[in-house]
Amino acid sequence: MKIFKIAAALAITLVTQQALADLTIGVSLPLTGPAAGLGIPVQKGLALWPQTIAGEKVNLIILDDATDPTQGVKNARRFTSEDHVDVIIGSVATPVGVAMADVAAEAHTVQLVLSPIDLPEGHGGWSFRLAHSTAVMGNAVVEHMKKAHVKTVGFIGYTDAYGESWLRDLTRLTDAAGIKIVDVERFSRSDTSVTGQALKLSVANPDAILVVASGSGAAMPEMALFERGYKGQIYQTHAAASRDLMRIGGKEVEGALVVSGPAVVAEQLPATNPSKKLGMDFVQQYEKAYGPDSRNQFSAHIYDTLLLLQASVPVALKVARPGTPEFRQALKDAIEHSGPLPASQGVLTYTATDHYGFAPDTGVILKVENGEFHLQPK
Repeated sequence: MKIFKIAAALAITLVTQQALADLTIGVSLPLTGPAAGLGIPVQKGLALWPQTIAGEKVNLIILDDATDPTQGVKNARRFTSEDHVDVIIGSVATPVGVAMADVAAEAHTVQLVLSPIDLPEGHGGWSFRLAHSTAVMGNAVVEHMKKAHVKTVGFIGYTDAYGESWLRDLTRLTDAAGIKIVDVERFSRSDTSVTGQALKLSVANPDAILVVASGSGAAMPEMALFERGYKGQIYQTHAAASRDLMRIGGKEVEGALVVSGPAVVAEQLPATNPSKKLGMDFVQQYEKAYGPDSRNQFSAHIYDTLLLLQASVPVALKVARPGTPEFRQALKDAIEHSGPLPASQGVLTYTATDHYGFAPDTGVILKVENGEFHLQPK
């Protein structure tokens, strides 16, 4: 009996040590719902990850948040209370990412967010953004507007955290540039028509209009404006930087200007761009697996997430093993000191007080021409 007890104890010890050797990552993505067009490319990108990071076996737990903040919170609570994850990834839908941030903070677990979430002061200590902030992308948009002599602009965007974040930063940047916002229209992610909003914008007839929407949903306002006969310049945000825009919008989105991270047009970047080499590596890996022109903004973010973990996990392992509070704290500290880290979407430089990562000049402007994205000069 004593021999059995000793053997059982040894078995439990070995199992525990093996569990601690796994790097457990909980991933919450919108695989269904209005933002599924963002979540599915990320899931495909995760399928290309290696099985180990810094010699530790990677255990991915992927759950669907259905583009629903309530479900995202449920997923995050399961990750922290049942799965005892070392890292949370998600969500790529901004409202869901915002809702998950409090859970990450309560559990002292790093959240790597694939959307530009904006959090109240004191609520983002454990959340690091892999997506460009609306301020960074807004800077590129307004700089282009200034060079194009835009004096008035209209806004049509989501009635959620993503839309409101863009409106806030656009207002601040346009005010500083002497550009007047003449009309603001909103719609929900689930809406199937924006005819009324497009009519009001067309009547206001600003020099340019910014559409704040994501994936295939970004085409709907632009198509409605085209049908109303609007002739001014249309800008789109980085959530529209995928071929879904052209697939849905066709000729009606020709000429649109889309702000993006550099990875979407990696081949077109100058050799001096720090994202050129990594952007090309991302494109080659992703399109080898999923076909020509399958790249997009969101799959590039999950490529960069891997780069960040490959840089920070080895540092955290010098302090503690995965599966412990000490490791989670060490990982947070390592990320805050990981930069500057070249990535496919720019150069990441996190600090203890800045969890956004990208510099203000990171964004690039793409023009839709003949159904393709073409990099515009800065």
